[in-house]
Amino acid sequence: MTDMDLASARDNMVEQQLRTWEVLNERVLGVLGQLARDQFAPESYRNLAYADMQIPLAHGEVMLEPKVEGRILQALDPQPHDRALEIGTGTGFLTACLAQLAQQVTSVDCHAEFTQQAMATLSAQGVNNVDLISGDAALGWDDGRTYDVIAVTGSLPQLHQGFHHRLNQGGRLFVIVGQPPIMEAMLITRVDTDQWASESLFDTSAPALVGAPLTRHFAL
Repeated sequence: MTDMDLASARDNMVEQQLRTWEVLNERVLGVLGQLARDQFAPESYRNLAYADMQIPLAHGEVMLEPKVEGRILQALDPQPHDRALEIGTGTGFLTACLAQLAQQVTSVDCHAEFTQQAMATLSAQGVNNVDLISGDAALGWDDGRTYDVIAVTGSLPQLHQGFHHRLNQGGRLFVIVGQPPIMEAMLITRVDTDQWASESLFDTSAPALVGAPLTRHFAL
């Protein structure tokens, strides 16, 4: 595809996929309409980077559909002063979106090759407010910091509280919970020291985080 074709595909993605799936936040639409998603997609799928589909990656992982990425960003609503945590770096595209919207992003992936590839792509795209880490975050991530925004891009068969306490008060956590074929996308907000509010957003399906527990270890 030519650069003009890619630009047209990106515009169509915004108008025909995102807006029609109730992604209406103009900051989010602006980022998704400007970032070159094709540069993050595997080379063999670059012509489909703006299609309404999950793009296969190594290790059974995927790039989520653009409309799902849009709904994640809209639900989390990262602000320019926010610190964000992403669990599941993948290609680094959602990482780049978060980096455009928030002040700083920490992104963790259990696959070192994803971390290395994303680092190269993000650098090439001029994204420099991101810390990329290879690590196992299936049960949560405790690096001694708390965050305003947490995006868990792989699913959890059962919801656990491994990420809840990493939220600042007022912080927002996006997570997909359940098992195929239908899972529930949820927004969890920390409203007090030991109190969280949860909201069901939409039905979807995504590969589980590697090592995510199948039994409930914690309860809301």
